[in-house]
Amino acid sequence: MAINDAFLSEFDHEMANTRKTLERVPEDKFGWKPHEKSGTMIWLAGHIANMPSWPILMFQTDSFDIEGNVERPAEPKSRKELLDTFDKNVVAGRAALADATDAQMMQPWSLKAGPQTIFTLPRVGVIRGMVMNHLVHHRGQLTVYLRLNDVPLPALYGPSGDEK
Repeated sequence: MAINDAFLSEFDHEMANTRKTLERVPEDKFGWKPHEKSGTMIWLAGHIANMPSWPILMFQTDSFDIEGNVERPAEPKSRKELLDTFDKNVVAGRAALADATDAQMMQPWSLKAGPQTIFTLPRVGVIRGMVMNHLVHHRGQLTVYLRLNDVPLPALYGPSGDEK
């Protein structure tokens, strides 16, 4: 089995769970945040919506500099825009992952902050850590935001206490 094939069903499963979570983001709470150092609900949801596209960058470049001249995506103005962005990015990111060869998956990729290299890993590790695990981490944060705003949570890995 090709390395990318091992990821595709997991990618599909996690993206479906993520979409179910993003569908619950209430427009009237876009500006809500649990702490002054936290991002707003729409910032967090928008960040999550953009993550599925990251494999494109990871296969087109050998590194990414987080201090570079990076244009930050605009925050979505509506739940529909949030979901449309997510859906578009899932399709594009999945295609990049599906097209990747084993040789590409094993090539090193680095995350940098100016002159400092934060890490260098084979792309397979970057996909696992920076796409899959990172997305699940932020989705977990979003479920806390939702819970603190009395929004029923979707079932993700089994029944939700709100859907029993």
